Amino acid sequence: MKKTLLSAAIGAAVLGFASAASAATLDDVKAKGFVTCGVSAGIPGFSNPDDKGEWTGLDVDYCRGIAAAVFGDAKKAKFVPLSSKDRFPALQSGEVDVLTRNTTWTISRDTSLGFNFRTVNYYDGQGFIVKKSLNVKSALELSGAAVCVQTGTTTELNLADYFKSNNLQYNPVVFEKEADATTAYDSGRCDVYTTDQSGLYAIRLKMKTPDENVVLPEVISKEPLGPAVRQGDDKWFDVVSWVHYAMVNAEEYDLTSKNVDEKKASGGPDIKRLLGAEEGSKIGTDLGVTNDWAYNIIKLVGNYGEVFDRNVGAGSPLKIERGLNALWNKGGLQYAPPIR
Repeated sequence: MKKTLLSAAIGAAVLGFASAASAATLDDVKAKGFVTCGVSAGIPGFSNPDDKGEWTGLDVDYCRGIAAAVFGDAKKAKFVPLSSKDRFPALQSGEVDVLTRNTTWTISRDTSLGFNFRTVNYYDGQGFIVKKSLNVKSALELSGAAVCVQTGTTTELNLADYFKSNNLQYNPVVFEKEADATTAYDSGRCDVYTTDQSGLYAIRLKMKTPDENVVLPEVISKEPLGPAVRQGDDKWFDVVSWVHYAMVNAEEYDLTSKNVDEKKASGGPDIKRLLGAEEGSKIGTDLGVTNDWAYNIIKLVGNYGEVFDRNVGAGSPLKIERGLNALWNKGGLQYAPPIR
């Protein structure tokens, strides 16, 4: 979610890292028997270990969807918690196979850092959280406020741009680590904390008195979050991308983890094709997996709506509305190419 601005030196090292990372990631993943996903160090709803060390979250389920597609087993996924600073070198070096770590898709990451993005599994935007006791209803009322922010991120740059463009003054209180910034806000060292809105709802759950904090309505940036892979590996890029598209198509077809077996036997041509039940279909094998790859994703992980609901939506503590993340035919932006 944090968007660390790496130095030019790290960007220039991409070619060196690329030589260390195989250009046949799908083959490597199959050989080792599991997929390694870089995730955040702990954001409720997105990637967070529970008391037993079991990972849960929207990004975690994306990784499990990849495992289901490749192996027919959603448990064949390994999660590596990464800070904003460490996530890009970890992907470049091959320490992880894919970043499923609420990372914003930007042109610099698509080019100078040597990554590929295609799908957006969560449309987000930067916002603000304040104490209810301040009686602030809008970010435009924050002139003169002390704002906690993580340094070295585009979050910090968005903050500066927003206040400058609205002729507002503020006092930045900067921290290298997100946990330090949120702790400082919770203890009263600053009036406001800013990050992506989804993160604000998650962070609020961890505060001493969550109900005494309110997320303001303004969204000051575009933050399309999604998985990233290394450039030069189209086969792996396709697999990672079509995992998301399969989940979105499944929701559109009303295919769920509970009814997928029934629909596999009785569904129409589009459903049978998606589930690998169409006679003569080679869609899965052309992708580099088995023809029941999408069936395995839906059966073992769920469609996009199921994943959203249990992790960040109505069925979760966060209670975030679908909004932009609703399907395209229900007022949102989630749209998947046809599987045919």
